[in-house]
Amino acid sequence: MQIPISYAELDLSTNSKVYAPSHNLQVYGTGLPEENLILRLFAPDETIAKFDQLTTNSDGTFNYSLLTWPQPSTNFPYGTYTVEVISTEQNGLSKKIDVKFSSTTELLDVPVERIVNTLVFAPETAAINQPIRVFVQTTSDGLLIGQEPKELLGSTHVHLPSGITVTLTNSFKTLHQGLYYVDYTPIEEGTHVFHVIAFTQGTTSHGSAATNVLSQDLGGISEQIIRLNSILDDTSKELDVLQSEIEGFDNTLETASNKIDESTGTISTSVEFISEASSQLNSLLFPIIASIGIIVALQIAILARRR
Repeated sequence: MQIPISYAELDLSTNSKVYAPSHNLQVYGTGLPEENLILRLFAPDETIAKFDQLTTNSDGTFNYSLLTWPQPSTNFPYGTYTVEVISTEQNGLSKKIDVKFSSTTELLDVPVERIVNTLVFAPETAAINQPIRVFVQTTSDGLLIGQEPKELLGSTHVHLPSGITVTLTNSFKTLHQGLYYVDYTPIEEGTHVFHVIAFTQGTTSHGSAATNVLSQDLGGISEQIIRLNSILDDTSKELDVLQSEIEGFDNTLETASNKIDESTGTISTSVEFISEASSQLNSLLFPIIASIGIIVALQIAILARRR
């Protein structure tokens, strides 16, 4: 027989708020007399770490040792856990309470609160009218948490450069527990800001990333860069050829200069030879000219005597 909600009775408490390894997790409370209850312990990533059942006493009370905390491991890491009790006879009525598994039991040093982090991974640049993929990671106490993306990321949106806000409520898909992605096609140039809002277990977390949308995709820019590199390579080759020709011209000029120097030396030597020959010729002609002068002088003297 189902019990009306107005007469439902279910309460849950734990013997502590913070637990360390080897400590016992004791749960107690009240339900209906001799009612079957389901106990579940959720890890920080919202997976079920412990599952058990019990039957309440005749007065509806229960007191049950649910777990002795083990040493921390990948299955039981430090963090915030949730204890839940579910009634099997009161229309699925349930109660939850958060506890902390830590290296110390000092409540003042270890507040019982759930820390949810949201990371957003978006490309730095994109092209207008070309789809891009944005990834989102959600964690609680360092562990991936996941549920239906519509419920977890239902308030996520993107801010366009024009000031318009576009919701992405039904756009996310699950890649893995705690990992989600959305394919988005930008329709405006400028900076697009993806604002992701994660909501789980009453806790909200925000994350954001920005993408600069250009008029041309990176593929076109890459092709232009490749063409530019090709032109630069051709220009470099032409410069190498020109440099080679210039080096040949330098060699020709050097050879011509050497030949001119040799010709100048030859001419200088010839001039010296001519100068020596001229001196020798003068030495030969001078006695002859002197003799001719003496002969002419004698003839003049003879003619003068005859007269």
